[in-house]
This record gives sequence, structure tokens and C-alpha cells, in this order.
Amino acid sequence: MLCEAAAGPAGSLPGLAVELERAGLGADWATLLWEAASLPPERLAAAAAALGDAGRHADCDALLRQGAARPTADVADAAQALATAGRTREADTLLGAFVRVRTAEEAAALARRAPQWFAPRLLRAARAVSASRHRDLAHALRAAGIATA
Repeated sequence: MLCEAAAGPAGSLPGLAVELERAGLGADWATLLWEAASLPPERLAAAAAALGDAGRHADCDALLRQGAARPTADVADAAQALATAGRTREADTLLGAFVRVRTAEEAAALARRAPQWFAPRLLRAARAVSASRHRDLAHALRAAGIATA
């Protein structure tokens, strides 16, 4: 049932969260978020947007952190879908989580999708993690032929 709920309309997720919490099923809500993180990139973005619109920012961020474990191309697609929908905060949260858990080379590979858009965001996220993470990413971007100026 949780898989079906995750795959349902994104707009129903905030209400479902309230109902599960009210019923004392918070662990099931966490499982549902995990399931939603595995949805196709556009659906992941829609779920994050619905949670953000409902003011459930902690849930939205948890969903996006879990989504950062997906293949690089999926993360890029989800970040771009969020940005296209005007969800810059959520796109940056996803990219921040990606930079925290993935290698600098993987981040550079992601940046190849749209270097002028991704590179500055990824570098900003890396700087928030640590100076060494920022330095490693800047080096990986240069090695990939992506300008970091």
C-alpha cells in the first residue's frame, strides 16, 4: 500500500503524512518517503514540491536527501524539473545532498548536463560542506573541462 501511495498523486502526500502521523504510523511515513525517492525524476520533483507547498520542509528535505542516492542522470533530471517548476530551494537541497554523499567526479559528471546552471550550484553546495570538498569539486570540474570562474 505504501508503494501505491507513493506512486499516487503528489498533492495527496501532505494529507497522507498527517493521517499516518495521527494514527501513530510515523515509521510508515518514513517508508513512504523512501519509496517516493525512487520514483521517476519528474515524480520525485512533484512530490518534493507538494511537501514544500504544504510547509513540510523537513519531509521534503528528507525525500531529497534520499533521492541523492539515485543515478547521477536521475538526480540531474530531478534538479532541473524542480528548477523549471520554480522550486530553487528544493533543487539546491537535492544538489547539496548529492555533493555530501557522492564523489567530486560524480558531481562533475552531473554538471556536464548543463554546466552553466549546475557548476555554480554544486560549488556553492560543496563550499557549505567544507573547504576541501569545494577544492576537490573545483578540481574535478576543471578536469572535466567545465569552467569554474
